[in-house]
Amino acid sequence: MSNEIGAATALPTVNAYVYPRGGLDVLSRDEVARLKDASTGGMHDLLRRCALAVLTSGSASDDPRAAQELYPDFDIQVLQQDRGIRIELVSAPAMAFVDGQIIRGVAELLFAVVRDLAYTAIELGPEYATDLESSAGITNAVFGLLRNARLLQPGDPNMVVCWGGHSINRVEYDYTKLVGYELGLRGMDICTGCGPGAMKGPMKGANVAHAKQRQYPARYIGITEPGIIAAESPNPIVNQLVIMPDIEKRLESFVRLGHGIIVFPGGVGTAEEILYLLGLLLQEENRDIPFPFILTGPTASAPYFEQIDQFIRLTLGDEAASRYEIIVADPEQVARRMSAGIRKVKEYRVGHKDSFYFNWSLSIPLDLQQPFVPTHEAMAALDLHHGRPPHELAADLRRAFSGIVAGNVKEDGLRRVEEFGPFRINGDRDIMQSLDALLRAFVEQRRMKIAGEYKPCYEVVA
Repeated sequence: MSNEIGAATALPTVNAYVYPRGGLDVLSRDEVARLKDASTGGMHDLLRRCALAVLTSGSASDDPRAAQELYPDFDIQVLQQDRGIRIELVSAPAMAFVDGQIIRGVAELLFAVVRDLAYTAIELGPEYATDLESSAGITNAVFGLLRNARLLQPGDPNMVVCWGGHSINRVEYDYTKLVGYELGLRGMDICTGCGPGAMKGPMKGANVAHAKQRQYPARYIGITEPGIIAAESPNPIVNQLVIMPDIEKRLESFVRLGHGIIVFPGGVGTAEEILYLLGLLLQEENRDIPFPFILTGPTASAPYFEQIDQFIRLTLGDEAASRYEIIVADPEQVARRMSAGIRKVKEYRVGHKDSFYFNWSLSIPLDLQQPFVPTHEAMAALDLHHGRPPHELAADLRRAFSGIVAGNVKEDGLRRVEEFGPFRINGDRDIMQSLDALLRAFVEQRRMKIAGEYKPCYEVVA
């Protein structure tokens, strides 16, 4: 690698050449061409945005435009050479370098970006669109992406997925570390959405526990997607990163890869994840599949979970609430319950001859796998009324929260709201009243944004 201090921009920058080490040794000419192509159908702009996100790993901002404004001259080029590939960085954030050398962990995340976008450009390109028209085809695509990222590793089940908000208070963050510590002491690895807050805390706690237990190598997996990564840069503890093409494949990756899920306090993104999993577990085909599902937080967060629980019982019924348990202020109990639940997962998969590294048994219907584009028309058309099968209502509620996430932190969503005003969400009066109360609570508890005043991107209409 060679480098020099770049021209002065908003912040110090570095020009550098980076050579991949392991995991990304060669690319085809077609892959390199697509990554370099800035024209229609090319992926250069997407590569630039995702690369900038990992080069600012650890950033406290959740504004997807902030990094681009701070580093307007940043660029990345993937160059093909006889001996492999070379990545050229122009006006890259100096925070990614130490004494002229790129930080090794940051380099690994950068290579993951190039690897996943190259794979998506070829294996999930337009010529393979028909493969993504069936549920099995989409699941195979998810499997292929995870395998290409080398995340599917044989071994006893021990992967705990942790969901929760990027904007949480210090007490809640410290609690996520305590839970992660207890999980790590029991040999559990951690998978999160890879960002800050409740996505970082469990990894940090588990990291200390793994060191105490001499558990090497420990896995801290981050799963993200292009619309999210710019607003939630990977935290520094992530040592395996994968970028899925869209939120639906990201959510499927969590439930296929994980053996149990823990939910910490969060905002609309966390609510979206809860409703997605409930929508799956309420499917008739999935009712007998063990999947430990725990909601937990410190004592001060008890009202948060009470409100989430009330919303779920009102909209989806008591059966949906029976699929999770709420544990308040007891990290050891959370870890014990998760450990016991994963033992049942192991017994089930052994009995049904299912793999430990990918949950093939879980049935995910096609309508939950197909990408939901939150336009104003699509948000207004959501069917949020009583009388529907619970798993179908859960799917549309999930889409409502997904649209709000887009309006909060995704560039396309931000642009739509700026141009056409807030998304309008309508449905039965009691559902809308409960939804409005829940969203207002998220705003009051500052769960929508890390910093600054929050301007709602939605309007709830009864």
